[in-house]
Amino acid sequence: MSMEVMKFGGTSVGTVSRMQEVASLVTASSKPTFVVLSAMSGTTNALIEIADYLYKKNPEGANEVINKLEAKYLQHAQDLYSTEEYKLKTKAFLLKEFEYLRSFTKDLFTSFEEKNIVAQGEIMSTNMVVNYLKEKGVKAILLNALDFMRTDKNGEPDLEFIKTELGKIMEHHQGFQIYMTQGFICRNAYGEVDNLLRGGSDYTASLIGVALSASEIQIWTDIDGMHNNDPRVVKKTEALHQLNFEEAAELAYFGAKILHPTCIQPAKYAGIPVRLKNTMEPEAEGTIIDNTIIKGKIKAVAAKDNITAVKIKSSRMLLATGFLRKVFEIFESYQTPIDMITTSEVGVSMSIDSEVHLNEIVNELKKYGTVSVDHDMCIVCVVGDLDWKNLGFEALVLEAMKSISVRMISYGGSNYNISFLINAQDKQRALQQLSDVLFQHQ
Repeated sequence: MSMEVMKFGGTSVGTVSRMQEVASLVTASSKPTFVVLSAMSGTTNALIEIADYLYKKNPEGANEVINKLEAKYLQHAQDLYSTEEYKLKTKAFLLKEFEYLRSFTKDLFTSFEEKNIVAQGEIMSTNMVVNYLKEKGVKAILLNALDFMRTDKNGEPDLEFIKTELGKIMEHHQGFQIYMTQGFICRNAYGEVDNLLRGGSDYTASLIGVALSASEIQIWTDIDGMHNNDPRVVKKTEALHQLNFEEAAELAYFGAKILHPTCIQPAKYAGIPVRLKNTMEPEAEGTIIDNTIIKGKIKAVAAKDNITAVKIKSSRMLLATGFLRKVFEIFESYQTPIDMITTSEVGVSMSIDSEVHLNEIVNELKKYGTVSVDHDMCIVCVVGDLDWKNLGFEALVLEAMKSISVRMISYGGSNYNISFLINAQDKQRALQQLSDVLFQHQ
């Protein structure tokens, strides 16, 4: 029987009642289900704070945060279980966990130890929920993600290893209703505790879904799927019922915080649908992301903040081969990705979302031309079936943007988006006008 993979984020397991709701959601299906959990909301930040105190050689500060976190978790254990057996069992496990955290206050502290500390959030949440399921009589098993989630020497997931090792583990543990593991955490190519960084637990769920050839990967968060615009900024947005993987990746990259663009790549290549669901409204349909392309439809608008535009103008660029290569190499050497790019005969404009190395980049670029920089910019991205053969679509989008000052336009780099670089102060007006024009007739 094919398996569903369900992933729950930090807010979905953030309180005792939420953990209980997750337990009822994962046991609702008659299929065997593989569940991926994040750390309880706020825990990862507290663990990073502990590590920060230890870096600063302040064990007293670290112990204060550990004690506060321990009290919170022990109270959760008291409230979550109805039997003394499971209260005592879980509290004993948690006391051991916090003893382990305290052991770091006595030794030399490095980034390796930090990753060990940060991993404990997921280890605690999964133990607590599995114990709750067992107390309720559910046939559940906890699988340690550190036994099968691994990255290669480039820090990318080692899918072959994950598939092989998880396959062996599943073969060894047949017949359970719920299989549970930790999101985000893994081992690196050298066997050290590490994490998946981008996309975190969503990435874990996607990789497990592919390794198990799951029927569907469900990402449960606290909103009902991807919306056709930013609900924090625009009135009357709607949840999208369907997106294809390309559209979802564009929206995730350009500001839809519900999903990280990297995490759906494995599912895309394996052709496994990803469904975004809302823990607070489980009956809501959510958004399905698959390989289906709905022709002739503009789906959504997203915005990416804190953008900086860099323009280099060079009269020597005319017919000069290698100019663009030199420009790109400067950004590459400072590990600063470029979001948008437009070129003309004498210049090139680019947008970046990090100013960490901006001064060094500008100084290097000045060797090749005159450089100007615009701060406080924003990229507004329109996503849908925007193939150039669809007559009038770009005109419709431009009509919506006619009263907004536009610094750059990018169209044709993908069949799924048109992007505009505008002043951050115009963002709310631009998003609202795009909604009014693009979605009023749909």
